[in-house]
Order: sequence, then structure tokens, then C-alpha cells
Amino acid sequence: MGKITVVGLGPGDEDGLSLGVFRLLTQAEDLWLRTGRHPVVSWLEEEGISCRTFDSVYEKHTDFPSVYREIADELLVRAREGNVVYAVPGHPMVAEKTVEILRLEGSEQGVPVEVKGGASFLDAVFTCVGVDPVDGFLLLDGTALEAGEVNPRVHQLITQVYDRMIASEVKLTLMEVYPDDTPVTVVTAAGVPGQERVEQVPLYLLDRKERFGNLSTVYIPPSSNPDVLHRQFSTLVEIIAHLRAPEGCPWDRKQTHESLRPYLLEESYEFLEAVAEGDPEGMADELGDVLLQVLLHAQIASETGEFAIGDVVKNLADKLIRRHPHVFGEESVEDETDVKRKWEEIKARERGEKERSLLEGIPGEFPALVRALKLQRKAAGVGFDWDSTEGVRDKIEEELAEVFTASPAEREEEVGDLFFTIVALARFFQVDPEQALLGACRKFVRRFHHLEAEARRRGRPVKDFPLTQLDAWWEQAKEAERRGQRNL
Repeated sequence: MGKITVVGLGPGDEDGLSLGVFRLLTQAEDLWLRTGRHPVVSWLEEEGISCRTFDSVYEKHTDFPSVYREIADELLVRAREGNVVYAVPGHPMVAEKTVEILRLEGSEQGVPVEVKGGASFLDAVFTCVGVDPVDGFLLLDGTALEAGEVNPRVHQLITQVYDRMIASEVKLTLMEVYPDDTPVTVVTAAGVPGQERVEQVPLYLLDRKERFGNLSTVYIPPSSNPDVLHRQFSTLVEIIAHLRAPEGCPWDRKQTHESLRPYLLEESYEFLEAVAEGDPEGMADELGDVLLQVLLHAQIASETGEFAIGDVVKNLADKLIRRHPHVFGEESVEDETDVKRKWEEIKARERGEKERSLLEGIPGEFPALVRALKLQRKAAGVGFDWDSTEGVRDKIEEELAEVFTASPAEREEEVGDLFFTIVALARFFQVDPEQALLGACRKFVRRFHHLEAEARRRGRPVKDFPLTQLDAWWEQAKEAERRGQRNL
């Protein structure tokens, strides 16, 4: 059993090789390069240093993970027969996935993996763009870039932008965070005399030219643009903290969990209204108002040490993973109904013995229709329910009769029973009673607006017209809606 020694070839030509690395290269009996496309390789050949490359592996696969996997597997196999020296561009511990795999699996397979030095391309790139990394920077992989990884507050280097195809993917990802005309810098062959190129282009032109190669890096400076920073969740958290600070807003500073309670409900209903109206812009705005309430509650709690927004996010992430074992675990589900059943089972296990009643855990602050629906669903889950819609209809007729025979003191209770039974009918028909009633309210408003418009056309208030005329206009509104003229 041999071992694998990993060395770095530095960012450029032979001047970037350390003496120790040079000796290892000249003494290696089995020398492999991740790629022969590196400025120092031609010099190695001139020096008579025999080596082989894994460039053919790149040609076999259409994705980089498969390339890295095969290279690591081949090196681990060869190390069982003797010592292997594996040379990579730059420094072995900077943006080298194959080295990461070797270090992890080498110990598991009993193959020693030793990493030697090598100058990193980072030094040369920072010199090219004139940046001191002590200010903070982020190193990202262009072959697997996600918008959530981008942090516009710091210097960012995106490596492994080998060609226009990768550059195009990088551009599209960055456009999720930055305006299209944001200046970005492409640095190629940093520190290599005669080959170094530094080009600044607007983001939308990043992939327009063949300006990329194995030694290309994209640099993006920190941004102070509000259009960029105000899209960051961390910025929003900071704004809320500032509003609650001594120098912040008097209204925000005086709020408590209790005083904010009505606003969360109000903002939630305004969002539902935007959904019902099919208004995406309104939905985005109203969701922001809902998020404001969440952040205010989290900030208030953080000031007393109860919890912080990070706890809210973590609890939600943990819960989503825990309650979706069919997505994040080994369990399977058949359909949506099965998903809901398992969700409730998991909730019940999590609560354990904390609930003394099946009906606990349904907030009394819920709107009446929502609370009624949830109470009925809980009871139905253990078999306390009607067998069919026919049974519900009979119950509605019974409750309706009781409303009309009730005394004045009994009417509120009997009307409540009628509403509760109608909720059951909605549940059987898989209709959300809250949304159904809100829809009826919106329909009433549309039609009444038509009555008011007709009255205004005649120069008189609505109250001056007889009920027969109002009913006629009402029917006009209904007919117009049936014809699709919903803008009345």
C-alpha cells in the first residue's frame, strides 16, 4: 500500500513553484496532473519530468462531479500499488474537489493522503483587482453557483469559470441578485507574464465573448446599491433592529407581542384579498407586511433573550424536514391525503402527552369559520362525523328550523349552530368556508358597486330608488359577471 501526495502547481509559470514542490515533481515515480492545461506544464516537459494527465476524463463526462469522482477513484486504486504524486493548479486546498474527496475517502480506505503546499491563485487575483482580502471575501464555485450563496456585502471571487457556457449560468444566477448593468471583472491567468488579462464588463455582457479559460475568475466588488442590499434578508433584519433601537421609531419601540396581535391577522387577510384578486404585485407587497410582523415579534423577543429570528428560521427548517420524511428521509407516500395523514401523525408524536384533549392546540383567536373547520377536522379524524352529505343536509334543515322557532334570547346560539353545520357541509365538499364567505363578500361588493354606479348615472343616491329598481340592477350585475365582465 502506497500513499497519495498532493501538490500545488501555483497560479502560473515555473516561477510560482516552491523548491519543495519542484523536488517532489522531479522525484515522483508516478506523477499525475489533474489537467495539462496549465502554464507550468510545458516547462515540466522541457525539464524532462514525465507525467500523465486526466484531461481525457473531462472529455468522457458531461458534468464535473462525474469527472472528479473518476479521478479520485483512479488515484485511490493506483495508490494501492505504490506512491502517487497528484499535482493540481494553484493550491491543493483551494477550490479542488478531487482533493476533498481524496482526503475524505483516503482515510476510510486506508490510503494515506498528504497535502503539500503550492501558491494559490488568490494572491495573484487580489493583486490584479487591487483588493485587500482582510476586508472580507467569498470564494464561490462557478460550476455550481446558487443565488443563495452570493453575498453582495463582501468581495466575491467566482472560480472555475472555464467557458462561455459556465459564464452564462453564472451570469443568470448573479442577475437574481444584481442589476443587469453591474460591473464585473474577469481575471484570466493572473500573475502569468504575457498571458494575464483583466477585463471589466457589465454583467449582462459577461458571456458574450470567448474570454474564458482554465485560469479564469470572475470578481464582483462589494455593493452599496440599495436595489441590491434591500433584497437581502439580513438587511431587513437590520432595519427592524434599527427601528426598535433608542434612536429608532417611537411607534415601533413601544410595540409588544400583545399590541401587535391584531396587525398580523389584518395583514394576513390583506394578503388573502390580493390572492383572491389575482394581483401578484399586491401579493408581494402584502407578504412583505406579513413578514414585517414576523420580524418585529422576533426582534422584540431577541431584546429580552427569549429567541431571535435565527431560532425562528431554524425551528421552521427542522420542522419541515422532520415532517417530510417522504422527501428528506426513507419513507414513501401514495398521494396528498397520505401526506396530510402522516403530517398529523408526526405532529401528534411531537406533542406527546402535552395535550390533554384532542381539540387542544387550536387557537381561540382564529376566525370563527377557521376554528370551526379545524375543530371538526380533529373530531372527524377519530370518527366523530356524519357519514355523508345527506346527513349534513338533514342537520342543516333541522338547525334552520330551530333558528325560526327560537326565542330572542336563543337566536344567537341557534344561528351559531347553523353556521357550524354549514361549515361541515363545506368540509364535505372540500371547500374552505372562510374563503367561500370572503368570496361571497367580494361578490356582494362588486354588485353593490354596480348599483351605486347606476344611481350616480341618474344623479341620485341609492336610497332614493325603490327596491324593485335595485333588484333589477343587481340582476344586471349578475348577468354581466356571467358574461365575464368582472370589472363592474
